Amino acid sequence: MRKTITSPLLGCIMCIMGLFSNSCRKQDNFLAAKPNQALNIPKTLADLQRLLQNEDVFNSQPDPGLGQIASDDFLVQDEVLPDLSAPERNSYLWSKDIFDASVTQSIDWNFPYQMVYYANVVLDALPGIQVADNERADYERVKATALFYRAWAFYGLVQTFAMPYDKDKAAGLPGIPLRLTSDLNTRPGRASVADSYAQVLSDLKAAQPALPERATKPVKPSQIAVNALLARIYLAMGDYPTALTYANACLAKFSTLTDYNTLNSPGTTNIDKGFLSEDIYHSCLIGYSVYNIRRDMYIDPAFYNSYDPNDLRKSKFFTILDKLPQYPRFVGSYDYMGQKYDGLATDEILLIKAECLARAGDADGAMNSLNILLKNRWKTGTFVPYAAASPDEALLLVLKERKKELLLRGLGWTDLRRLNKEPRFAVTLHRTVAGVTYTLPPNDPRYAFPMPDIEIKLGGLTQNAR
Repeated sequence: MRKTITSPLLGCIMCIMGLFSNSCRKQDNFLAAKPNQALNIPKTLADLQRLLQNEDVFNSQPDPGLGQIASDDFLVQDEVLPDLSAPERNSYLWSKDIFDASVTQSIDWNFPYQMVYYANVVLDALPGIQVADNERADYERVKATALFYRAWAFYGLVQTFAMPYDKDKAAGLPGIPLRLTSDLNTRPGRASVADSYAQVLSDLKAAQPALPERATKPVKPSQIAVNALLARIYLAMGDYPTALTYANACLAKFSTLTDYNTLNSPGTTNIDKGFLSEDIYHSCLIGYSVYNIRRDMYIDPAFYNSYDPNDLRKSKFFTILDKLPQYPRFVGSYDYMGQKYDGLATDEILLIKAECLARAGDADGAMNSLNILLKNRWKTGTFVPYAAASPDEALLLVLKERKKELLLRGLGWTDLRRLNKEPRFAVTLHRTVAGVTYTLPPNDPRYAFPMPDIEIKLGGLTQNAR
């Protein structure tokens, strides 16, 4: 299990002033150090570019994972639960309190705000950077990259620490603190959910024109990645026409799919190249032990058996371990190190398009998008295209395949949050552990995790009702 960082922002200062090292992921207590802020402050465009090249901060497990643990994507063996950390155990059981007395911090809070801090350092420094005319495009690209990363982090935070978006209530719901400066003396209060989403969308739309259409590697943002992320966000907001617009914009420039017939089994990773061909933007969930140790978690056998024998996802995503109990374990990941990938890929965007078309009444269009995806997932020559007699039937098929395709991709929690707004899709989650049944009803306040106690005390923030 990863260690909890005591003060991510002071740690980032140390990284920035320490010749841009990756040490901020390894420090345990930054409060003991009092860095001289006059030393080694980034002063050139090259300095800022180096800050934004820190994949350890921006791509390698920076994204909140408590929602993934609380979702219905997997189960945990009863005997394993006592060995999990308090945040893991309590999130899995949907407890009112997530952090016990010995855990006052949250890496789900710290790591994204560390990303925000890095981005803000760059954005604050840029106005003082002098560049030649031939460097202006690089200057704008650096600014756009920082805006993309800040938007990515804010979106992960609002999915974790605020209630789901509701257009009729968003202006009155508490969102997240929007840190828009690297000045540590500022302590912004909680913006509304409406303003939190508005900031994310504003950052992304401001970033897009200056980014390259495609990134040389998917660890970097691009115009295609912006369109993909906007499609994801508008889907979460329930704005399906706009989600479709951005999904189409993404697919018009990038529609590559990986044929699972070309992959080794089990797993979905292309070890030789490091990234799957359909990877648009690469990022991973925080590496909680519960879903990184295969024997801790397992997949509901009924869900595993819902995959057709000719569906290659059954062998690429899962393995049956030879030791008892022989439950199916998830091994699929688009990350070559096996971390839990939650980035952007073509499969998700096709599923967004399919869902939005079904909701718009275009059953044939929805099935066409879905079939394009599934043809690349089944054994060659075995796939029979799906058909739907009505838009409602198409929507049900798309949502079923969305669950099967995007399992453990960090999206299950958001899908529960948004679909619970519709009575026909609302579900009450149940877990039975040691004979005790735990439940999470639709739209329950526990769909927003509590913020860390230290943030409540130091920032004067109002805690989420649980």
